[in-house]
Amino acid sequence: MRYRGLRRIPNNPRHDPFGELPVRHSGFFIRDATGGVNVILLENCEAVDNIPPMFKPLLVALCLVGTITAADLPSKKYLNLAAIKTMVAGAEAEAMRQNVSVTICIVDENGALLFLEKGDGVSINTEEWAQKKARHAALYGSPSKDAADQVKSGNNAALAYPNFFPGQGGLPIKVDGQTIGAIAASGAKSEIDEAIAQAGIDALLKK
Repeated sequence: MRYRGLRRIPNNPRHDPFGELPVRHSGFFIRDATGGVNVILLENCEAVDNIPPMFKPLLVALCLVGTITAADLPSKKYLNLAAIKTMVAGAEAEAMRQNVSVTICIVDENGALLFLEKGDGVSINTEEWAQKKARHAALYGSPSKDAADQVKSGNNAALAYPNFFPGQGGLPIKVDGQTIGAIAASGAKSEIDEAIAQAGIDALLKK
């Protein structure tokens, strides 16, 4: 927004530069290019009088920092309950088609747990493995298989990375190029775990 002028409001409770409301504070008002007026009121304008003119635009800019409205806030997509249910249904359908029982885990983009379901007859350890796969995929924005490939290629130092887990079966969930979470499965062969996770994502994105 471009501004056409900067004027002082006198410290006079009866003075109103706009002819509308009484002004009980000193300050500045600025008129933008469309004719609209923004008022910046200051409790102690005696000090403002001593500010060099070159710094007054900076003062105005700093005052306007707090004028952001809800409409100006950024919006982001996230995994709500409906999205989670859709992915779980897709993953469970694929597990049934593959005739396997697995543990399914879904996390948000920060790796925080959103859903965890242990399949019948699978090891209790799969609960931990599924979470680690999903957390890796969410925080690194890549399939957990990539971690396994790094270790196989000799990059053992990667094992010291935070939340790094070299086990296939976790996939990031990406929308418009942004990672909004991850889904993982554990309990079957690694490639089947990943296929189940992919089925969950496909159900959400309707692929």
